[in-house]
Amino acid sequence: MLYRSLSLVVSVLGGILAGAVFKKVWAVVSGEEEAPEATSPDYSTKEVLIAAAVQGAIFAVVKAAVDRAGAKGIKKITGTDPGR
Repeated sequence: MLYRSLSLVVSVLGGILAGAVFKKVWAVVSGEEEAPEATSPDYSTKEVLIAAAVQGAIFAVVKAAVDRAGAKGIKKITGTDPGR
């Protein structure tokens, strides 16, 4: 129960962190502040798909890192493995 409650909060914070990381990475890589919208006629399909792939990769890595840290923290605090 404790793990699920904390997991929700940590996941939201992880999503915010991932969004901030993506925004910085995109600005460095593309030189633009905002990633292209999928429906924007100002960008090619290739540009939109690259932005989506980069964003997805960053979100996946941050989510895995946050979930892993949360599980290890709960195990350290409670002595039980939340994955079982």
